[in-house]
Amino acid sequence: MKILKPRYILYLSIMLAAAPQTLAAQTLPDKSSVLDKMVLANGYFMENYPDPSLPIVTNKSRPSNIWTRSVYYEGLMPLYKIDPQPACLDYALRWARSHHWNMPGGATTRIADNQCCGQTYIALYMLDREPERIRNIKASIDAMIAMDKIDDWWWIDALQMAMPGFARLGVIYHDNRYFKRMYEMYTYTKKKLYNPRAGLWWRDSTFLPPYKEPNGRNCYWSRGNGWVVAALVRVLKTIPDSIIGYQDYKSTYLAVIKAVLPLQRKDGFWNVSLEDLEHFGGRESSGTSLFLYGMAWGVRKGWLDRKTYMPAIVKAWNGLANDALHPDGMLGYVQGTGKQPSDGQPAGYNNVPDFQDFGVGCFLLAGSQVYRLASR
Repeated sequence: MKILKPRYILYLSIMLAAAPQTLAAQTLPDKSSVLDKMVLANGYFMENYPDPSLPIVTNKSRPSNIWTRSVYYEGLMPLYKIDPQPACLDYALRWARSHHWNMPGGATTRIADNQCCGQTYIALYMLDREPERIRNIKASIDAMIAMDKIDDWWWIDALQMAMPGFARLGVIYHDNRYFKRMYEMYTYTKKKLYNPRAGLWWRDSTFLPPYKEPNGRNCYWSRGNGWVVAALVRVLKTIPDSIIGYQDYKSTYLAVIKAVLPLQRKDGFWNVSLEDLEHFGGRESSGTSLFLYGMAWGVRKGWLDRKTYMPAIVKAWNGLANDALHPDGMLGYVQGTGKQPSDGQPAGYNNVPDFQDFGVGCFLLAGSQVYRLASR
């Protein structure tokens, strides 16, 4: 009789315990259907936030170029590439111009969250190479390259917020210094927070063992690991394979994707805590969108076996599009901001998170890759 190892027992329990009320059809919709869902979600957001320059007001007022809104624009730009509607480009330009193409904290900031908006500034620069569009984000990153400090990315979210900016500037200016420093900083973070045996990342040092989830397992936060996947995909899409770090980024991306595949719920979603079904268990859209983004891109790239990963991709997209997206375009099951499973709860179908923007951005990123996978 074969004895199952504890980790495989966990995987089996996830697959059995997370059975949905109704299973989504196990086929990928056509391109027009995927685009319709993306347009619906984006239309809801733009209608509810018609002036992109206005501050974001929750428990306090914040400028609209903070990381949450910046992640939304990371999703908007791929939507615009698929469906180049002038209203979308105008929305992004009005946002960037209202902030004078600058970051929270200004051009001297080293904070990854503050630099996140620079990814969209660079994307807009690639459409119209006006120097002012990337002057500030370049100055910010150049200042980091000029110093020896490499410990800024002490939490894994930072990889998604900052790494793609380094990668894109390196390509634009044909300057290996951006790639070298990005890899040095990434390596510092990886050595501290990545568990190669699990293929998963701890959010920051406060979650390292002996910290445990209520069920006694490690705390691997879904969205945090999703941020890592998004960071690696966005970097790998940008840099040539000859660049320092490329093979490390690729192997780590593949390891994380392999690790999260058996942790997917039968309804297509992932729990906020990847290895504890009961700790705020249930559907969660932002982490799910990020894993879907990574899987769909990997299949398209030819790095992931289509037969193995397409069922997960189909379940994830159908779950998001049919079970999380409201008829009016609101995206449900988004965990609010935070750093662990208990933060930003509840993440229900009708619950509005503290910030509605980043969840939409993650959904649009996922949709941009699913659209390209669709057969027609």
